[in-house]
Amino acid sequence: MASNRQISLDVAIMGREFRIACPEDEKEGLLQAVNYLDRKMREIRETGKIIGLERIAIMAALNITHDYLAARPPVVDDAAARNKLAHLHKLLDAALAQQDNLF
Repeated sequence: MASNRQISLDVAIMGREFRIACPEDEKEGLLQAVNYLDRKMREIRETGKIIGLERIAIMAALNITHDYLAARPPVVDDAAARNKLAHLHKLLDAALAQQDNLF
């Protein structure tokens, strides 16, 4: 059974400490997110092109958002999909009707 109990975690991102509340059953996911963000921010800082924690955080957020949007499946137009399926259904019905005439 999933726990809805809230816990507080002390985490470090770029050497700064933060206390974050989360549901107990989401602790591992939050720790993975913290580690991922910390790694991305350190990568940006190491390039030496961006200075300042706030700017590094914004660039990391933009990069992570871009990766997320690029990885998700494209949005499907439901109306277009329904029309395409209806068309395919008609084609199948026509092909099956011709098969009935053969027997």
